Amino acid sequence: MSSYIGAVDQGTTSSRFIVFDRTGRIVSAAQKEHEQIYPKPGWVEHDPEEIWRRTQEVIAFAMEQRGLHAADLAAIGITNQRETTVVWNRKTGAAVANALVWQDTRVAPEVTEFVKRVGQDLFLHKTGLPLSTYFSGLKIRWILENVPGARQKAREGELLFGNIDTYLVWNLTGGASGGIHVTDVTNASRTQLMNLETLEWDDEILDLFEIPKPMLPSIRSSSEEYGQLSAGPMAGVPITGILGDQQAALVGQACFDAGEAKNTYGTGCFLLMNTGEKLVRSRHGLLTTAAYKFGDAPIHYALEGSIAIAGALVQWLRDNLGMIAASSDVESLARGVEDNGGVYFVPAFSGLYAPYWKDSARGVIAGLTRYATKAHIARAVLESTAFQTREVLEAMEKDSGISLQVLRVDGGMVGNNTLMQFQSDILDRDVVRPVIRETTALGASYAAGLAVGFFSGLDDLRAKWAADHTWHPAMEENAREAYYRNWKKAVTRSFDWVE
Repeated sequence: MSSYIGAVDQGTTSSRFIVFDRTGRIVSAAQKEHEQIYPKPGWVEHDPEEIWRRTQEVIAFAMEQRGLHAADLAAIGITNQRETTVVWNRKTGAAVANALVWQDTRVAPEVTEFVKRVGQDLFLHKTGLPLSTYFSGLKIRWILENVPGARQKAREGELLFGNIDTYLVWNLTGGASGGIHVTDVTNASRTQLMNLETLEWDDEILDLFEIPKPMLPSIRSSSEEYGQLSAGPMAGVPITGILGDQQAALVGQACFDAGEAKNTYGTGCFLLMNTGEKLVRSRHGLLTTAAYKFGDAPIHYALEGSIAIAGALVQWLRDNLGMIAASSDVESLARGVEDNGGVYFVPAFSGLYAPYWKDSARGVIAGLTRYATKAHIARAVLESTAFQTREVLEAMEKDSGISLQVLRVDGGMVGNNTLMQFQSDILDRDVVRPVIRETTALGASYAAGLAVGFFSGLDDLRAKWAADHTWHPAMEENAREAYYRNWKKAVTRSFDWVE
């Protein structure tokens, strides 16, 4: 019997391959970054062929590192940056353009056009999503409209679309020589093309966006066998799990019961609450989305609060301003001052996502005086993530009618004690970090393992979750509300910057 399960974790800034044992312990791991491409203000691209190369490299390195062979792995799962859009030629495998990343805002004029034509209700009712630059559907349309010859080729059946999960599965299972063209319900739900009730592509929206249906992958569950790896050190290993990255983190945090929630602090920040088999339509600026579907079991839904910029703001501080040498330096810089000195940073670089959904917003730093230093700005950078999380959590409690007593957290930023303590303070709730922090990859491995009996069921997965550290609120109520009131004021300053 195979001893391990693997997970490809293809994120916004890097690709990883992690091998887990049955307890969830990491046996081997490899990671490589890929280039972030910014052709114009608001445009964000990736080279999909670089992502494919990096994926192959990290798989090979992680296997070689521990001397592992295909027979050692029961299966692999895939988790991925969602909404990032790839269109490629089915005969050659070549992408017709760079991938349009989820943060890309180039389709803002189309958003305005379609809101005027049909309003928001059509999209909210069918897909759970407001019309926004965020999702894949309008990105596909942009590629078909702007890449010479793409629309005609798509009509003739030569082009395929996929988010990164689909693109990787197609390549891993043979590519132009028989690759499997599939996605799962969680990724399909982020295209703004899938009907949340039927779990099928919606013909009315496809017609509206002028997207040929044959381009689209077949929609499958999040845990079943899709195909086998066709080459490399794991040829013959089945791919049996697919989850969008935030849904994967929900699964990795063992949030299987309605009302359980997690927040992932990565490039962006994403708070998801499992609503069970009930499809809860948001009235307070959240997304209704697929949480997971394991095999033939009913789908579970989630409410999601999506924050575009979290860890990316720390990277911006490092790469664009040169204020820190490494991302990890932001905490020591921020701890050099007792508070934010009245400085608030609203990182609306790609507009504001939940709960505002304002594509016309742009980033602002408010409250500057000559007293302010780079340490105050660093602190404001960290605090912005915590403030945005509170806004989303409040909206989620209103929509769900559930008061969250504890917030489970994961992602790269949860090692930052200053941020996590402020998060607990501003929420006035306990914040809990699990022992296993790689919850996104872990969730993909759980989905894959359930499909092949590597894990016995959800109770087996629940038993693996354990707390590593808990932060308790220690801020007085008056101070908490004063901070939050000023944050709200700063947010309004970012509105309607783009005319």
